[in-house]
Amino acid sequence: MEFFLLVVFPILMAVVVFLLQQEDFKKIILLLTSSVHLFVTIVLWKNPHDFQLNSFLGFDAASQLVLTFISILFFVVSIYLIGYLKEKKRGADKVFMVCLLCLLAGMTLVTMSRHMGLLWIAIASTTLLSAPLINHDRTPQSIEATWKYLLISSLGIALGLLGTLFLAISATPIKTIFLGDILNNAAFLSPSWLKLSVIFLLVGYGTKMGLAPMHTWKPDAYGEAPPPVGALMSGALTGCAFLAIFRVAQICFHAHLQEFVSPIFVLLGILSLGIAAIFILGQKDFHRMLGYSSVEHMGILVLGLGLGGTAIWASLFHLVNNAFAKGLIFLVAGNLYQNFRSKKVENIQAAVHKLPITGIFLIVGLLVITGFPPFGIFYSELLILKEAIMTQRYVLVFFYLLFLSVIFFGYAKIILGMALGKAPDNTARETQKETFFMIVPLVILIVILFFSGVLVPNSLYNLIDQATALLGER
Repeated sequence: MEFFLLVVFPILMAVVVFLLQQEDFKKIILLLTSSVHLFVTIVLWKNPHDFQLNSFLGFDAASQLVLTFISILFFVVSIYLIGYLKEKKRGADKVFMVCLLCLLAGMTLVTMSRHMGLLWIAIASTTLLSAPLINHDRTPQSIEATWKYLLISSLGIALGLLGTLFLAISATPIKTIFLGDILNNAAFLSPSWLKLSVIFLLVGYGTKMGLAPMHTWKPDAYGEAPPPVGALMSGALTGCAFLAIFRVAQICFHAHLQEFVSPIFVLLGILSLGIAAIFILGQKDFHRMLGYSSVEHMGILVLGLGLGGTAIWASLFHLVNNAFAKGLIFLVAGNLYQNFRSKKVENIQAAVHKLPITGIFLIVGLLVITGFPPFGIFYSELLILKEAIMTQRYVLVFFYLLFLSVIFFGYAKIILGMALGKAPDNTARETQKETFFMIVPLVILIVILFFSGVLVPNSLYNLIDQATALLGER
């Protein structure tokens, strides 16, 4: 029943949407499907966090954590889309709505996969389903960004397939690549084939995640995708890719290859932070800047995995807060674009005066994504810094603080200018009203961020503890 409601039901609703003509009904079905998905996801919390539906499908603490924020974020975005699509000339076209619903099913399948081959298939499906969403506006720039996304991501998926094949070769004595069997018999894996597999899997899934130097598709795709799609890609899709990386880390830790994989995680993490710091400075396109912001936070996630200890807990905690923070800032970007009809920083000025509520949320979004207290990203970044200091990696500490400081300066200069700067003299456009569907999703996300950062529920703490324990930590 869980599989039907979480995976099959969204696909069936996608078929219904394809057959419908009335746009209002399409939006209702989208909201209904996301509501059912969220309800079932919440009900799953009553079950133990480690249970199997069958040999191929099941949940553990990590997959349930990812599924939860995917479901919540998709529900919030579905509310936002009711108002957003009303303002678009293309409206709720069939391809867009069908791909959205199927993408929800694909992301859910990623979290439920207990077979490394099925995990690869699910990741590949999310790549194909998200491509038409990037090209929703059908401009020359969005078409170019879509093809770049497809080409680079497809290369990453191909490398991921090779990695999965090498994993199967390393698991020849086990004769299976079911995740549970691999973890229980990790001592029998061929170390040389497993190391080769890890390299290909990290590059493949790292491309999907947007880690440097495989990040080059990200600024273009996020720059041209509709902001609600950007919210899902940066908050939910990257969570799916991180879960795949987490599975690789699980296998390595159980096979006692932590010393092999951890330096790779640290290198990819600090490199991603450095690339983000360089390109955020002087960025003139707000949406592209958010793409580099995602590169930064993906780097922080794998850096935490590489440091080990309490940094792994911090990485998972960061994963949750980053998902909702990216959802917030992308939806704010959507409100700004609806009014200013531009993504250029120089054209988006005095937002607090023209759109008071959105302008305030823009400033709050700055505080959230830069790790300002009391939000959860501050806590996770601090824990990662603490682990680096405790393990006496002082060079890493220096670059970590340097890159975060540069990124904060770049964010603050751009966003505060957009929110509080003086509007150009030639902007005589009539200001649109901030409608219910433009504001309510922002309120929901900021409430979630407050609770996930300040009043963290014990159930969330416990779930992250259990997910961390999957790597043999804490």
